[in-house]
Amino acid sequence: MPDTLENKIIDKRVVRRNVRKGLLDEKDFDRHIKSLPDVADQAVPVESEVEHVETGED
Repeated sequence: MPDTLENKIIDKRVVRRNVRKGLLDEKDFDRHIKSLPDVADQAVPVESEVEHVETGED
């Protein structure tokens, strides 16, 4: 496994499939996740408003 993992292989939406296929070693993935910095204190609240739009469908 290379020193840096490709983003498309470690994308959380497909990582389990890539482990099953043998494209990614689970230990390498776990090591990568643990090496990521904690940036929670940099999060910015987002406000949103949802507006109902009539589509004419049932």
